[in-house]
This record gives sequence, C-alpha cells and structure tokens, in this order.
Amino acid sequence: MLYNYQKSLDFLLSKGKEKYGPCFKFYNEDKQIIKKLFTYIIRDEVQAKELNLDLRKGLFLCGPVGCGKTSLMHLIQLLIHPTKRFGLKACRDVSFEFQKQGFDIIHRYSKRCFSITPGSKVPITTCFDDLGAEQNLKYFGSECNVMAEVILSRYELFVSDKLITHITSNLNANQIEEMYGTRVRSRLREMMNVISWSDTATDKRQ
Repeated sequence: MLYNYQKSLDFLLSKGKEKYGPCFKFYNEDKQIIKKLFTYIIRDEVQAKELNLDLRKGLFLCGPVGCGKTSLMHLIQLLIHPTKRFGLKACRDVSFEFQKQGFDIIHRYSKRCFSITPGSKVPITTCFDDLGAEQNLKYFGSECNVMAEVILSRYELFVSDKLITHITSNLNANQIEEMYGTRVRSRLREMMNVISWSDTATDKRQ
C-alpha cells in the first residue's frame, strides 16, 4: 500500500489520546476494521478489492454501544486533506431540528447537499451518527420518520450524482428494517459498505 500502516496507526493513536484522553487505545479486535477504514479513506483500489470494499459507496459502521464507531469516523479523516473531510451529524439532532423547523430539514440534509465551485456542483459527504437513537417527531401534527426520508432522498442523489453518505449505528440489518422499512434497508445496502464489529465487542467507554 502507498502509506505506512503502522505509522498511520501511531499517528491516529496520538490524536485519539489528545481528543479522548490518555486512556485511549486501539484493541486487537479493531485492527481489521481500522485496516478497512484506512483503505477506504486513502482510496487504495487494489487493497479495496481484496477487502471487498466498493470505493464508489459510503460506509455503514455498525456494532454495539461503545465499540468505537464514532471516534474512528472522527479520527480517520485526519489522514486526508481538510478540504475532503466530512461532517458528522447526530441523527437525534436531525430529528430535533425537524420538530422545530419542519420539512425543510429533510431538504437541508438531502436535496441541498452541494457546494458550488466554479463551473460545477460538488456533492457534500455527510456522516449521520447513531442511526436509531432518534425518535419520530411531529411538526404541527405531522409525524415523520425523518432519517428514513433523508436516506431515501440521498439515495436518489447517490444514483444521479454519486453523493456519498456514511452512517454509524448500533442497529443490525433486521432492526434497521423494523425501524425504517424494507426500502431503506435495501437502499442502505446498495449505497454503503457495511463494516461491523462483533456483538461481543468491548465497550471502550467503560
């Protein structure tokens, strides 16, 4: 690969200690997952094929509470240029914004997701953090599964404009279908690479 894996790992470990405290560390159970994230973020096509990653898609990180999904999505971006980094948005915050501002929030995180550069529109990558932690909320009596609508809208832009979406979640595939429906589960599978921890993964926050 074109980068030094151990050097990159040491760099992220030092940044993790700065951000999350001196007890921060990587566990052996995380090594294969971190390798996949490295491969994806630096766009290594050869290694991606070996790891069954599609670089045209986003990432869906799933695993039990506290396994490190969110912290890794924050840290892994430090390996790329600041202009290519993506924002993380908590799904709970999206639902609360819907309650206050209404259906315009769905457009904000789906239809209105392009930055304008001279002569082109550049899709804005977003990571929606902790899918499943939000609630269906009402706006003037209208209840809406906000994240389901956002995902379906972003899927259309994934097809038409190559818009990339990342998601972290504690939910498994069956729970996704139960909470958001068959269509959303199918779209997520089509637009994202699934990277999962074992159900027995260590809770790093203990």
